[in-house]
Amino acid sequence: MILPDAAWRNDPDLARLADALGEAEGLVRFVGGAVRDTLLRLPVSDLDLATSLRPDEVSARIRAAGFKAVPTGIAHGTVTAVLTSGPVEVTTLRRDVSTDGRRATVAFTDDWREDAARRDFTINALSAAPTTGQIFDYFGGVADVEIGLVRFIGDPLARIAEDHLRILRFFRFHARFGKGAMDDAALSACAARAKDLMALSRERIAQELLKLLGVSNPTPTIAVMVDGAILAPVLPEVDADSVERLAALVDREGPSAGDPVRRLAALLPSDPAIADQVGARLKLSNAQRKRLILAAEPGDPGAARPLAHAIGLAAARDRLLLRSADPAAGLADIEHWSPPRLPIGGGDLVGLGLTAGPAVAATLRAIERRWVEEGFPDADRVGTIAAEEVARALRTA
Repeated sequence: MILPDAAWRNDPDLARLADALGEAEGLVRFVGGAVRDTLLRLPVSDLDLATSLRPDEVSARIRAAGFKAVPTGIAHGTVTAVLTSGPVEVTTLRRDVSTDGRRATVAFTDDWREDAARRDFTINALSAAPTTGQIFDYFGGVADVEIGLVRFIGDPLARIAEDHLRILRFFRFHARFGKGAMDDAALSACAARAKDLMALSRERIAQELLKLLGVSNPTPTIAVMVDGAILAPVLPEVDADSVERLAALVDREGPSAGDPVRRLAALLPSDPAIADQVGARLKLSNAQRKRLILAAEPGDPGAARPLAHAIGLAAARDRLLLRSADPAAGLADIEHWSPPRLPIGGGDLVGLGLTAGPAVAATLRAIERRWVEEGFPDADRVGTIAAEEVARALRTA
């Protein structure tokens, strides 16, 4: 079978790189996602090459072709060639020497099949000759791409034992590429080894989970994971009610892919304390953790612009989509709007007669409350409000 033509294959720099790496002698191929996604007529974002050349030879040939060579993963045989169109990873063929479920010790090899066999799923083990596009398929990956089947290479239990993250990767790849029911052997193995996820770093779990939640519609896949208690070891908060909340959110978001952090919030109860615990457990960034907490606030979020002014645009969108009975109007109200800053400061109030100190801060808060309630009027109106609030403060001093 021949790889379909695609825009990325017509890059002259890529052709020059493949030639320099020995394409004519069969020393280099496209591998992995670029082959899979091109078969599916999907955009290709990352390009990976594999080669039987050793890393030092790869680096020398990249530089001889006029490109920068960056040893991004030299211990595992990866050198990045920096092309005009972007980076291309070139990795020497490998075989696993030992694995412990979290990392692998590898050795270099000249055997293309041996390298393909260490990959996770059949659809990810495809490779193709750069110029001719001839596809090399050792494990039935082309057929699995065509029918939308995500299937482990070999024994699923053995593959999961090599890298526990493959449990989550299986569900993510099914959510993106799968059609119909999941592979029975893979699903059974994932359910049997779900507790192995506890051995992984929380950062790796979070990264994979957010990728899963970022696909077009993760709800059916998440439902299977809940039924099989796959997430229970690391996210016991997720249950059948979570699936219903996620389904409702996906319906509200529309046809475009939704925000993964917002979807994670949908999976959690309406409790900021629980959201904070989950954010800490998954070691999310401070910004992601804050959004998760704000999204968990129960109750109607109220008017969109005051909400966005108080908690920010992203968090306001989250609350509207998750909590509002009819979010469309509120979302439209802030679509092309940025929360303004109060056009007056403490120095202005001192100039109006207040003494610097707690009274200034309290009066500023009162002015801001009225400014927000009145719909963020202009500076002239704020000046009037300020004069009134300063007068009130002076009377009560």
